[in-house]
Amino acid sequence: MKSDSFKVAAAAAVAAILVTVWYFRDVEPAPWSDEEIVLLQSLWIENLPDVPADPTNAVADDPQAAAFGQRLFLDARLSANGAVSCATCHQPARHFTDGLPKGTAIGTSKRNTPSIVGAAYSPWLYWDGRRDSQWAQALSPLEDPEEHGTDRRHVLDVIAADGDYRAAYEALFGPLPDLSVADEVTIDTAFANVGKAIAAFERTVLPTASRFDRYVAAVVTRDRESQRTLFSDDEVRGLRLFIGEANCMQCHNGPLLTNNEFHNTGVLSAVGEIPDKGRATGIVEVMQDPFNCQGSYSDDADHVCPELEFARSGPELIGAVRTPSLRNLEGTEPFMHKGQIATLAAVLEHYNEAPDAMIGHNEAEPLGLDGSELRQLEAFLGTLTAPYTGLGTRPGAT
Repeated sequence: MKSDSFKVAAAAAVAAILVTVWYFRDVEPAPWSDEEIVLLQSLWIENLPDVPADPTNAVADDPQAAAFGQRLFLDARLSANGAVSCATCHQPARHFTDGLPKGTAIGTSKRNTPSIVGAAYSPWLYWDGRRDSQWAQALSPLEDPEEHGTDRRHVLDVIAADGDYRAAYEALFGPLPDLSVADEVTIDTAFANVGKAIAAFERTVLPTASRFDRYVAAVVTRDRESQRTLFSDDEVRGLRLFIGEANCMQCHNGPLLTNNEFHNTGVLSAVGEIPDKGRATGIVEVMQDPFNCQGSYSDDADHVCPELEFARSGPELIGAVRTPSLRNLEGTEPFMHKGQIATLAAVLEHYNEAPDAMIGHNEAEPLGLDGSELRQLEAFLGTLTAPYTGLGTRPGAT
């Protein structure tokens, strides 16, 4: 008799659970509060300001410079083997990444290839911020033996030998110097101009509105029907976690979902490598770079360089790397500064656990989220994919 009573009770309990699950499966997420809407609007691409001016680059916003820079970006003749262009690693079809743990060109670079979409908004370039402008950054791969593997004279020789390139260069910067007699400063000035043209193109590569942005628009106008159409319940719950309990906005804030700062989040070193010192060495390198904001190749006669002047330094930056944008993550795996983590789900597991850092101190704290919540966060992050402006193929269904 006891056994029968137990079976009846157990069956009733299971039935109650099933009824509860059935009842709540169609219950809509609660409306957003005024405070939450303010947070959502802070992430909305509609609130992305105009691309900041770059006074160090006189042709930064010149359409002719952008057109010239786009051609240079795609030209493999600027490499030592004639087979590597900027687009070898920054592939338009992959949101200007390459799908590899580390960029591979003539050799293998030191870190994962970051996207250039929206990079014009960052005061620092590279994972360690070792360059302070897009044009200074554009010069580095050309002479890196693992990337283009060439030198500045070869780059200028290509431009001098191509009639269209020479004409484009001289329309922007004046006569191309005679490389057979030019001194070092003249050569370096012309080389800097090449970087400035490439940067003018890269400044046009910007994100556009994603499904998330359309959802925020529906939230702002209190359009509940559009909200239901645009986001699944899991995506809504993931967004609530993102702006709330998961504490993602501590670093991933603003319309590009990055604070463009440097943080140590305890990511393991790449296999077989010593821990990466990150920003601790990057800040030293950017200060010494002859093409930085304070250098003689800057077009800003006043050399107003607050980012350099007030840049953080010190032991707290050991192992810290730049916070990437969370827009357009789809198709850009593997993740992290050396491609150490293969999937977005594994990235979220990493932040959920917040392990001790191998070098420096992990700034993150364990989140304590369960598997369902992590899947909801991942679902939300998938809503941030969108086309971009600037060049040819624009990937990213919205």
